[in-house]
Amino acid sequence: MPVQLHSQSGDEGDEARIEIIPLIDIMFFLLAAFMLVSLSMTQMHRVPINLPSASTGIADHKAPPFEIAVDANGVTTWEGKVVTLSEITGRLKAVAAPGESRVLIAADAEARHKQVLGVINAVRDAGVDKVSFETKR
Repeated sequence: MPVQLHSQSGDEGDEARIEIIPLIDIMFFLLAAFMLVSLSMTQMHRVPINLPSASTGIADHKAPPFEIAVDANGVTTWEGKVVTLSEITGRLKAVAAPGESRVLIAADAEARHKQVLGVINAVRDAGVDKVSFETKR
């Protein structure tokens, strides 16, 4: 039953109604704004690294669950937080499934070989054998 409003002009046939189109426009705007903000936040936890290039690299489209980065100064980070090699081993032992988990190491082109090997040893000490390196083409 529609709501009857009395107007001053004497038109008794006008009904009050809610316009849906402006509400839909507002919802689409909010959806688009939310998507843009969430997409811009996806790379915020990454440490800026100058990746080395490799011409024989194979693109892997499966996202590994664990990403570890080594910058040019040898600082090792996991999800944007500085970690030690023993912390990497401990965290992987706690959350990784042996034989199934994968780790992606993003090492700076200027990183020392010793730091990268230390990260690989820490990952393998945790029982993770599937280790990949991130490069750029």
